[in-house]
Amino acid sequence: MPRLSAAIQRINPSPTIAVTNKAAELKAAGRDIIGLGAGEPDFDTPDFVKEAAIEAIRKGQTKYTAVDGTPELKKAIQAKFKRDNHLDYGLDQITVNTGGKQTIFNALLATLDPGDEVVIPAPYWVSYPDIVQYTGATPVIVNCTIDDGFKLTPAKLAAAITPKTKWLIFNSPSNPTGAAYSRAELKALTDVLMQHPQVMILADDMYEHIVYDGFEFTTVAEVEPGLYDRTLTVNGASKAYAMTGWRIGFAGGPQWLIKAMAKLQSQSTSNPCSISMAATVAALNGDQSFLQDRNAAFVKRRDLVVSMLNQTPGLRCPRPEGAFYVYPDCAGLIGKTTPGGTVLVDDEAVAAYLLEAEGVAVVHGAAFGGSPAFRISYATSDALLLDACTRIQRAVGNLR
Repeated sequence: MPRLSAAIQRINPSPTIAVTNKAAELKAAGRDIIGLGAGEPDFDTPDFVKEAAIEAIRKGQTKYTAVDGTPELKKAIQAKFKRDNHLDYGLDQITVNTGGKQTIFNALLATLDPGDEVVIPAPYWVSYPDIVQYTGATPVIVNCTIDDGFKLTPAKLAAAITPKTKWLIFNSPSNPTGAAYSRAELKALTDVLMQHPQVMILADDMYEHIVYDGFEFTTVAEVEPGLYDRTLTVNGASKAYAMTGWRIGFAGGPQWLIKAMAKLQSQSTSNPCSISMAATVAALNGDQSFLQDRNAAFVKRRDLVVSMLNQTPGLRCPRPEGAFYVYPDCAGLIGKTTPGGTVLVDDEAVAAYLLEAEGVAVVHGAAFGGSPAFRISYATSDALLLDACTRIQRAVGNLR
């Protein structure tokens, strides 16, 4: 009898994609749904980026390319790392992939064996533990509480590292909480990592350009040059440039790792989309001033959502420093009863109630390893956010 592999049975489908699909199904069935589940900017891809893609098509740039990125894009990424992060990478230290998820997948699959451990601060992006589990290695989850600002402390990091630790996965600004680490906070963590030479660091900087209130972004290898040779600095076009569907992720790191990742990609997807890569060259090399305007819009949305959620009894919502998510604690709702008589036993039940009662789709905190809470993406219009938060307040007000 045919059966699925042990590896595929160790993982689950993405919960964030599941919420987005569920919202789309309910909309198609005629329900009035506000989807706050997708981690996707509602802004359009900038026109100059689109034009570069159209021009690439006209020039016939529609053939196979080098497996892990065109020389033109690698040069643009090289310049980006130097300009934004003060990091020098050779072209043989840069990889281009079909989205940041493939970048992470390639790196972990190329380096992990059963018995290895990967430290992952929680709340975490939903895919980190599953990718680790797919390799047969073990995710070591470190709980970072709302009282810690959802940030990993040096003491918790030190306690989580063992002789089996192969990687730390580090995401700032964070999906799902929006928490971002200052240079001093990052330096305190890198001081711990300097004491453990066997640990690689995967710095997921995907939300680098989406920061607020004068926050200064820094990355691991920039703060501690002593970790340069064991850090993979991951980024991509998806979030800052509103290019989620174009599927371009990239990274800089040690040459031996980049070479291994290219070897794996040569036997999986081969090259990323040639047209998307041409568009990303334009995105990275072009005028970056539009980012400030978009961040100003995100700040306004963040402040609206944080204010309205904190006015809702039973919810506690920190104000994030970056990304476009809030992560309200909903401990005050657990144990309450809905008008239909259902007791809210956990954050999954809270999310289900908000969707059923008021048509607001959020992602429950257990999906991110941090309960009881839920994630809201505020990458949508002010009007929809005002409507959604009003509905959440009404739903909570109807609990008893």
